[in-house]
Amino acid sequence: MSQKNDQTTRLSDFMPYLLSVTSNAVSNCIAQEYHSRFGLKITEWRVMALLGEVDSATQRELADKTLMDKVAVNRACKSLEDRALAHRMPNASDGRSHHLELTEAGRGVYSEIMPLAEQMERQLFTALSPAEQVQFRALLSRIRKQADEFGSKN
Repeated sequence: MSQKNDQTTRLSDFMPYLLSVTSNAVSNCIAQEYHSRFGLKITEWRVMALLGEVDSATQRELADKTLMDKVAVNRACKSLEDRALAHRMPNASDGRSHHLELTEAGRGVYSEIMPLAEQMERQLFTALSPAEQVQFRALLSRIRKQADEFGSKN
């Protein structure tokens, strides 16, 4: 790609861009592994990972927690259901929605992927010292909190 003006340089220094590109690179690296082993897409794994932690959630809760588009969450949930990795149950407190939870097969896949994901995380983040990793998590948390506050004002 040829550089026509200073825009490329400005973009490469733009922190939201750097966060997005880095996040995509890390996610894609890990996603290749669980796609080849388990046939899961990133969105499907994110839904499974969250359900593995919370037991059950509505699609709205999943979209809110993952910050994924509702349509993407819906497709991921449908795919997980079609593969018998998750199932829906009526939501007693809201007849318009359902709770989604992992099936026994889904919990099995989750229990295989989590150690793999954690191992890959350790390998990817060897570029940072343990102290830098703690600091990096804290910095990301602060930026996330600031983004949430900024977003709620707009």
